[in-house]
Amino acid sequence: MKQVLGVDVAQKELVVTLGRMYDDFTIDMYAYAVFKNTESGILNLSKWVDKLTNKEIKVRYVMEATGVYHEKFAYYLDQKQEDVSIVLPNKISNYMRTLDVKTITDKTCSEAIARFGLERKLDNWKRPKDVYRILKQLTRERRQITDERTIVKNQLHAEKTEAMPHVQGIDRLNRRIVFLNKLEKEIKDEIQATVKENEELKSDIANICTIPGVSILTAATVIGETNGFELIRCKRQLTSYAGLDVKEKQSGTSVKGKPRISKRGNRHLRSCLHLPALSTIKWDENFRNLYARIVAKSGIKMKGCVAVQRKLLELMYVLYKNKTVYDKDFEFKKEAAAQKA
Repeated sequence: MKQVLGVDVAQKELVVTLGRMYDDFTIDMYAYAVFKNTESGILNLSKWVDKLTNKEIKVRYVMEATGVYHEKFAYYLDQKQEDVSIVLPNKISNYMRTLDVKTITDKTCSEAIARFGLERKLDNWKRPKDVYRILKQLTRERRQITDERTIVKNQLHAEKTEAMPHVQGIDRLNRRIVFLNKLEKEIKDEIQATVKENEELKSDIANICTIPGVSILTAATVIGETNGFELIRCKRQLTSYAGLDVKEKQSGTSVKGKPRISKRGNRHLRSCLHLPALSTIKWDENFRNLYARIVAKSGIKMKGCVAVQRKLLELMYVLYKNKTVYDKDFEFKKEAAAQKA
């Protein structure tokens, strides 16, 4: 019925296990091998799979998202139009606990990945468009530079407040800050040039930027990190991907945990929404009312801010999909139309 190759990806090698499911739903792990994570190794792996699998049933390749080490193999499979699924590592680790695997090795991990692919219905991974990949790389690089600049500024503050500051050290720190500012400006200019070169992307970002407090950088980060919302089917899936979904642990009368966001998602999405959320609360009445309502109910300001972040992300998704601009009176118009009907 089904054939799956489970791939445990490392920097230098690909540990793979072939599994198949029969008509009676029994699972058989029947082949195991190790290949180099190079072009020649990937070609040898492809020949090995062709030799051991049934040509009438398409093989699904399932692998973990291991940094950037899986990308070379994933791009190769996408070029061959194979069925590829890339799974978050925490999903595989949680699944392995259900198998009661006591010995954790590359082989057992590849077996678990193959079994996971046989038992679950997985979506096909799609190669990101070049423009989205570039936006993702640039926005992440800028984030690294701003984080480094914050560290240097803290060092400068500590150096200046010492009893006997070191003049040459302060001068070097100031020059580092100037250098980092220059790098950030170069990246911002490159992001703007990338957006201007693509008319569709330029229009989409302009629509998203009609939301008060949302800049080109924020819109570019969200679009780049979600690959243009390529695999996002609904708002609930999007908030889960960003780690802004709510988790709660409750059982009977003795166990009642506080609801909180899972943070099991893309941290770059969450971090890029913090400052826009604060600005939107200040300048837009709808988001300000949402923030005030959450804070009045819980007494926690950060909880209200996170609710605004989630609402902002969902709104960006809607504007992007519908190719429209933000209308702050939309809910009012919707209620008025419902009353007339």
